[in-house]
Amino acid sequence: MAWSLRTLPTLTEDQFLQWGKLLEERTGIQLVFQQKAWLESQMSSRMRDHGDENYDSYFQFIAQETIEAKVEWSRLIDRIAVKETSFFRHRESIEYVRNYLQQKINNKALNNSFDIWSMGCATGEEAYSLAMVVNDCFELAAINPYYGITAMDISSSALAAGRKGRYSKRRVEQVKPDEVKRYLQVCTDGSYEVVNKLRDRVCFTHTNIVHARQLPMVQVDVIFCQNLLVYFRRWLRRDVLNALVDRLKPGGLLIVGLGEVVDWEHPEMQRTGDDQVQAYVREER
Repeated sequence: MAWSLRTLPTLTEDQFLQWGKLLEERTGIQLVFQQKAWLESQMSSRMRDHGDENYDSYFQFIAQETIEAKVEWSRLIDRIAVKETSFFRHRESIEYVRNYLQQKINNKALNNSFDIWSMGCATGEEAYSLAMVVNDCFELAAINPYYGITAMDISSSALAAGRKGRYSKRRVEQVKPDEVKRYLQVCTDGSYEVVNKLRDRVCFTHTNIVHARQLPMVQVDVIFCQNLLVYFRRWLRRDVLNALVDRLKPGGLLIVGLGEVVDWEHPEMQRTGDDQVQAYVREER
């Protein structure tokens, strides 16, 4: 019988726990039992393409350390990893970065390149939103743009979409008309493409945030990490944030989702007073 005609396999509770454990170990994503039907639908699609007939045999293959298993795991993660995003999803946080950079420019405190990490960037809208406000600041100050944004995600397909930089009309609804005019161009099919001067500033790279301590020990000005940590256990959130602090310049800015972390403190970080944004500044040394 063809795969498309078969009844969707049902995960037992033990199988769900087994898959949930593997997913959390490898990605940090924590599933609840209410997501079982969703997980079944995502996995069954990959099982069909891979030719597996049940979850146990598929798990045994995925758990291997072979190249083929790693490729299939990457394809599965492309289906499971959360990719919900939009331009200026939380504009207050994006604008906070604008104000932070503008203050540096006004105080003549911008000595080197201005570097940002966009963590869990999905299909790139967040990274390009940041690029828009950063570019605004450089152009307003009439100084040569000297900045870079590293956009990181675990999904290879999402990163590929980000590199392409093309979005449907619906996807750009949160972009203001003047921003559209300056930073997006209309394509023949009605979609919008990010202009080259922004795309040239954004580098998309595959990253598993669970291994945050393995990230390059460079120091950046801003780490933007919104709508990502909420999927992790509290201890993992703290571990990731502690690792990110080490990669901030003195005076650097860390932004997380509002209410996403409620009990984290760090001796080198001071939370800002803006109640519309959850932002922390690393102390000057």
